Amino acid sequence: MTRDGAPLNLGPLNTNGYVPEETFSYEAEVDNLSSLSNSPAPQDPDESEFYNGSNDSQSSIGATFQDMAVTEEVQKPTGASSLPAEVLICIFGKLSKPHDQLNCMLVCKRWARNCVDLLWHRPVCATWEKHERICRTLCLPTPYFVYPTFVRRLNLAAMASDVNDGSIQPLAVCKRIERLTLTSCKQITDGGLMDLLKENTHLLALDIAQAEYITEASMNMLADFCHRLQGLNITQCKQISNDSLINVAKSCRAIKRLKLNGCEQLDDSAIMAFATYCRNVLEIDLQSCGKITNDSVTALLQNGQCLRELRLAGCELLSDNAFITLPPPSQRTYEHLRILDLTSCVRLTDRAVAKIIDVAPRLRNIVFAKCRNLTDAAVFSISKLGKNLHYLHLGHCTNITDASVKHLVKACNRIRYIDLGCCLNLTDDSVHLLATLPKLRRIGLVKCANITDMSVHALATAGEAARTYTRRDAAGHRVNALPPWLAGKTSNLERVHLSYCTNLTLVSIVKLLNHCPKLTHLSLTGVVAFLRPDLEEFCREAPQEFTDHQRTVFCVFSGEGVKGLRDHLNRTDPYFPGYTGRLDADDDQTMTGMMGTTTLAADEEGEDAEDGDEELDAEDEMGGAET
Repeated sequence: MTRDGAPLNLGPLNTNGYVPEETFSYEAEVDNLSSLSNSPAPQDPDESEFYNGSNDSQSSIGATFQDMAVTEEVQKPTGASSLPAEVLICIFGKLSKPHDQLNCMLVCKRWARNCVDLLWHRPVCATWEKHERICRTLCLPTPYFVYPTFVRRLNLAAMASDVNDGSIQPLAVCKRIERLTLTSCKQITDGGLMDLLKENTHLLALDIAQAEYITEASMNMLADFCHRLQGLNITQCKQISNDSLINVAKSCRAIKRLKLNGCEQLDDSAIMAFATYCRNVLEIDLQSCGKITNDSVTALLQNGQCLRELRLAGCELLSDNAFITLPPPSQRTYEHLRILDLTSCVRLTDRAVAKIIDVAPRLRNIVFAKCRNLTDAAVFSISKLGKNLHYLHLGHCTNITDASVKHLVKACNRIRYIDLGCCLNLTDDSVHLLATLPKLRRIGLVKCANITDMSVHALATAGEAARTYTRRDAAGHRVNALPPWLAGKTSNLERVHLSYCTNLTLVSIVKLLNHCPKLTHLSLTGVVAFLRPDLEEFCREAPQEFTDHQRTVFCVFSGEGVKGLRDHLNRTDPYFPGYTGRLDADDDQTMTGMMGTTTLAADEEGEDAEDGDEELDAEDEMGGAET
């Protein structure tokens, strides 16, 4: 069918094997071998975020070459054609461009047979023209190859706004799809999706985020046929019932990744089913599932054998009992847990944090934003994570003071990202020590009104501060605590959030800009010194939903805007009489070169992932964090 749902008026697909070789015409068949732009590359750069993690499943290509090889010809091949099918497929798979693979198909029939699967593995439906050509080829009455059997990954997200059931129905002949991505396809209904799910026993991952018309009928179909399912994303699908997800949990016990955020209708019954039947869940996102209580969270942790990510932002019914009832560390620890998000779980106290750290000693990313009952005791508990801690968000934890932050920095020197926005008791003392963190890339100090230019100076000279940071060795002598691989490096800061830090002046920010060559984001909303007409051209546009007042004080610089701001302020000498903190042209060129060649060394475990880069922006750009 076309994008409007009208039939293409094509003949039925011949699925009874291949047409005899002598009837094959390369000239006539070129368009049917998938067009140059329709054909997929082996990589997946356009996959949704849902697939960005490691893929635990083997794709059809990686599973077995024999499945891809077409029956050999009777006559003995010679030359390059004498290579085994497995070797040919491996060679063709190294080609990065679909055009090159298509050219290989035109060499001879044997190469065509062993390249066609690679070319059709992930047909790119990025435009309606490509979509229609793919559908026409799939529906050919007498194709040389049975193309529907080659399609393993199907992604219509690029055309999401116009995709409907009519757009999907011609693709329903593909019954070996492994990854199906229909993100933001808001017009599709059960009628279209169920055609794709029916009798598809190969499906490994389904992403229908924001498909608001999908109901329990599709989930029951999923449970009936897709028993190998490993990933399910139903974000904002609010018509899917608890009972249907219980059926999915019972039938699809290999599930590893679940994104259920925004499904406000879900309660403990569905989550308990996944905890009971799907013991190999790696990641589960329950953001804004407001009906979830302590029992289901405890069950997920107790029953999970390898849970790595648990996101519970906005689950406001959770209390300390969700965690303090877990077995003591002497009986069990959750060594696999790396990411825990408890944003706005307002009932949590220091007791819960202490228990979490005790039973999950290898946590790397922790978010306790807006957990306003937490105090310094919670930060002291978090400090026990030591070198494992990379990412910490404590925004709006207003009871935190300098004492606990100083202890945190001394204990956890691998922190890359820290948000202390709206921690109103913090002073320059905390920021001075935070600046010594050798791997610090991003810092949020929104509405920390007590900090002054001294804090910004410390951040600006973070490289120098880190190089002079010392500790005592076993003999009690002071030694340089900086790892050798950081010797001579400049500041690693990439994103700095200083909105509503009203004591800051222009001179300190200029120093920050000149000493941090990797800086790509700087937020200064509400800082009076930057509410100047000559700086507006470098500032990002305020979001449409902002009020007039928010637009007036909005001041965020990103990407080229940061570079433009730096150059502009350095040229405007009258504002900085006698200022000598600027880099000269040679130094600036040297530091720019270092930006392209210098990277942070990975930690001892080879893990240096970044998660949740944009959390701070949302608060900055809404005119300041909540109080």
